Amino acid sequence: MILNTLSLVNYKNFESQVFDFDSKINCFVGANGIGKTNALDAIYHLAFGKSYFNSVAIQNIKHGTEFFVVDGNFTKNERPEKIIVSLKRGQKKIIKRNGKAYDKFSEHIGFVPLVIISPADRDLITEGSDMRRKFIDSVISQSDKAYLTSVIAYNKVLSQRNALLKYFALNNTFNGDTLAIYNEQLDNYSKDIFKKRDAFLNVFIPIFKERYEAISQSNEAIDLKYKSDLFNGELIALLQSNINKDKALQYTSIGTHKDDLTFLIDDFPIKKFGSQGQQKSFLIALKLAQFDFIKQQSGVSPILLLDDIFDKLDENRVAQIISLVDNDHFGQIFISDTHADRTENVVKQIHQSYKLFKL
Repeated sequence: MILNTLSLVNYKNFESQVFDFDSKINCFVGANGIGKTNALDAIYHLAFGKSYFNSVAIQNIKHGTEFFVVDGNFTKNERPEKIIVSLKRGQKKIIKRNGKAYDKFSEHIGFVPLVIISPADRDLITEGSDMRRKFIDSVISQSDKAYLTSVIAYNKVLSQRNALLKYFALNNTFNGDTLAIYNEQLDNYSKDIFKKRDAFLNVFIPIFKERYEAISQSNEAIDLKYKSDLFNGELIALLQSNINKDKALQYTSIGTHKDDLTFLIDDFPIKKFGSQGQQKSFLIALKLAQFDFIKQQSGVSPILLLDDIFDKLDENRVAQIISLVDNDHFGQIFISDTHADRTENVVKQIHQSYKLFKL
């Protein structure tokens, strides 16, 4: 997958900007706050129809303007592809592929395979289970649309069940038959979600361990553990046995929406016992394993975004990471950094064509 050109209009701090990219390595360099990460986020926007860094869509429109447009010309499997994402204040976001708008944004997910590595990834370690579930879902969804459909449907039913529990509490009433309908639907969707998450991690974890070993060049024992209520039985039975708790809490306390990943180093949580360097290496290995898995499933090399790659890593470690992508396994890479000379010195070592964009 190659992004040939990127055109931005009123996107974040860009009023009007066009980039023509190299097919291998592209570096955005400049001072903090100049727009390097915004340029990477625009590329992410083309792949996922949303920002990686800002969940409020309207905040991606440049201050004082009424709309933004992100326009990308790609080559995929030797065919030209044009993706446009646009948003106007007060209106719905539009995603178009080759001039035709998608009816559902979920139909676009996976068409532009992409992996981002960013300092913001630390949220995967420090924040709640929701972040780690989103990571799992984002990886699987890029190659399995049926899975994404199941997750969307499950979350819709979950919202309806939670609303019903609140209604029961507010009106001091209860209807077991109505609740049973939602229980059955959640059970049906959860079976597919749980099965595919478990199967994914069985494939993913060995890839992740191999990547960590290559990055860290150490003997630390790292691992990922999948936690799910469904290891304890089918969801429909679990929901029935937890009904009193759910009525008291006024929300659904058990299910695949509570799944989590435990990150371990030498059998201890890396959040508490891992150094900053170990945590950074852990996250980079996680994302490179994501890259490997997506390529394995799709047969297409994802675009790789490396945002502020020198954050908490010395130049030698960065060179080691960049060298990992110095082969035909990887495709197009985008890097952001504050120091042009430092970036260029590292990039030159890997003997690939590159472009430097000074913002």
